[in-house]
Amino acid sequence: MLLKGERTFVVRDAGGFVAHVNMPGWLKPKPRDHGYGPLAMVVESLLVPGRLIAMHEHRDDEIVSWVPEGVMRHDDKATGRLVVDRNHLMVMNAGTGFWHSEETLASDPPLRMLQILIRPRAAGLDPNIQYGPIPAATANVWRHLVGPQGEGAPFYVRSAVDIFDIRLDAGARAEFPHRQGRDLYFYVFSGAVVADGQSFAEGEQGLHLSDARLEAEAKNSSLLVAFLLDPNATFARQGTVGDHRKIPPAIIIRAFLKWRKFRQMVRRAS
Repeated sequence: MLLKGERTFVVRDAGGFVAHVNMPGWLKPKPRDHGYGPLAMVVESLLVPGRLIAMHEHRDDEIVSWVPEGVMRHDDKATGRLVVDRNHLMVMNAGTGFWHSEETLASDPPLRMLQILIRPRAAGLDPNIQYGPIPAATANVWRHLVGPQGEGAPFYVRSAVDIFDIRLDAGARAEFPHRQGRDLYFYVFSGAVVADGQSFAEGEQGLHLSDARLEAEAKNSSLLVAFLLDPNATFARQGTVGDHRKIPPAIIIRAFLKWRKFRQMVRRAS
């Protein structure tokens, strides 16, 4: 079953820093969790030039920073200053605690990126940061970026999640990554694609509750990110961001989604 999610209604505007927060678990008809298995959330973040997000702490989140547009200037107390862009990736394994800041300089282009929050297999792990170049992209071919620790991906998380990206030319087709026992979540960062007869535009997302093969066809030039995850994996839910205490409980979201669906039906009928 392929479930479609429209562009998120959860938008946080902090003045020059706008976060569009996507909750994979809310794509399900009757959500019980804002995350789906070990994938807590996918945040599309935008920073204007000259914006600083001051030093702050993360705990018990695995945070992947994927930056296809602009540059993100990172600073932390352990490794110092790093620049993340379309050629470099950063993974923060926050563990027991990791402090960092993010900024763009006034001379930088606008920043648009994904910050991916993954639940680790356990709380209280050692903190770590990974940073470096990523393999060159090949058009219409999935690029493996992140995988479980010890499985050989360029970067790792301490959880049962693999992350891929792809740039599809207009009209090109590509089969999504698949693996036995793993479900698929994907996010359309730009462009538009068709999968299983459904159209997915920029900012929309899909959740495939199966390990069966699935193909995407690009309606125009498109950039996608895909996640293979084990929905039955063991994980901790103490992340300072991925499982923040202010995230609405599932019962409220179920009621909201039901109300929104009713409103949409009324509008179509009027």
